[in-house]
Amino acid sequence: MTQETMSKPVDAMELRSVFGQFVTGVTVVTTQGTDGKPYGAMVTAFAAVSMDPPLAQIILTRSSKAAKHLDGSSFAINILSDGQLKAAKHFAGEPIDCEPEWVLNGNVPVLVGNAATLECRAWNNYDGGDHIIVVGEVSSVALGDADPLLFHEGTFRRIGERLEDGQGESWFAGARSFQPFIP
Repeated sequence: MTQETMSKPVDAMELRSVFGQFVTGVTVVTTQGTDGKPYGAMVTAFAAVSMDPPLAQIILTRSSKAAKHLDGSSFAINILSDGQLKAAKHFAGEPIDCEPEWVLNGNVPVLVGNAATLECRAWNNYDGGDHIIVVGEVSSVALGDADPLLFHEGTFRRIGERLEDGQGESWFAGARSFQPFIP
């Protein structure tokens, strides 16, 4: 391959800016370590994987201390509410003056005040370059009554204006066909 046909390398800061255009909910994974203590970390990404079996995934930096606690362990995906900004900052590495409120649900620590919570049994881990992809089988769910905390362009945010009246539930099943562009 010649220099002329090779793509120019992707600039890391530019890539980070592009990734930052995707609005995400703020999630913290929590688990009980082998030492019996609760641990938690903000995760890079969270996604629904499958309805049958019920699977969800989180992605976190391989170098994080939390990654070693998630190999074969049950865990909770805490979808933070817009009232949990201090907890979000704490789990992102900015210590706060008091520990975030949590309860032990079986063997899994769960944060209090979440917009929603998924408790998961270990399913599989995958290589994601400098990240690790952890898939869990959802064993229980809880839905709170608060709006989720959002993250966009490096800033925490709240939900804004709703753009349509529909419930938007049909999109989750996925597209039934691959749509062509209209010329």
